[in-house]
Amino acid sequence: MRLRKKFTLWLPSRRLVLGERTLVMGVLNVTPDSFSDGGVYFGADAAVARAIELERAGADILDIGGESTRPGAQAISAEEERRRILPVLEKLRGRLSIPVSVDTSKAEVAEAAAGAGAEILNDVTGLRADPRLAEVARRRRRPLILMHMRGEPRTMQKTPFARDVLRDVTAGLRRAAATARRAGVAKSQIVLDPGIGFGKSYAQNFELLARLPELARLGFPLLVGTSRKSFIGQALGGAPEAERAWGTAATVAASILGGAHIVRVHDVAEMAQVARVADAILRPGLAAPRPPSQ
Repeated sequence: MRLRKKFTLWLPSRRLVLGERTLVMGVLNVTPDSFSDGGVYFGADAAVARAIELERAGADILDIGGESTRPGAQAISAEEERRRILPVLEKLRGRLSIPVSVDTSKAEVAEAAAGAGAEILNDVTGLRADPRLAEVARRRRRPLILMHMRGEPRTMQKTPFARDVLRDVTAGLRRAAATARRAGVAKSQIVLDPGIGFGKSYAQNFELLARLPELARLGFPLLVGTSRKSFIGQALGGAPEAERAWGTAATVAASILGGAHIVRVHDVAEMAQVARVADAILRPGLAAPRPPSQ
């Protein structure tokens, strides 16, 4: 178990230091069909209320997505995606103290979201869907999260899996980072995500978690999103999404001990506790204990 390397991301409003402690990214899906909470926060007012709730629960970053990327999901237009997320971003202006990330693979959506206050861009296709998104990140000076996905959401769990998952993910992430760099995005503004659950088999998801230190050798900060995913349900004998919090907690702890700088989760309050304890294991003696509640 090695200490994480420290990185700094520069946002329009602040700088984020990665590696001193794990940052918790709270998921907010403003979609009717996401795998875990689709439809729950589809309206702008419900989404805003949830965003404020996630910040209070301990989120360090809020990640808003307007297009489902669950297995089998159908693509939507950039116009529809903007229609879903822009009202939420506009209503959140001045109401959060944490930065907002937008989960999109479309340059037009990224441009509009940056104009509406999003400070981080999160592309689950690693620039394969729309390489122009990197140009938006450069021009708008936004950090860029690049995820590995094998295939596309509609078919990613039906096509053949990679024979060597670590090699496949490493090569894909290197290509994504190289594309971003050619567009002028600074290396220091890139975060990599191995894409747990996106075109990987049950066993491959666990292999990637076990081998995260090898991905850390790429020289970029790592984001890992395992929250409530189906491989956890399989490991728990078919547990539904609502009953995967404890399993998610195990994967979050493993991710942090393996080198993750950011964990992307639905259950923020619970996973913030997991992150705090895992950080204390990484750096014993440096975690300041809180006094017990009276």
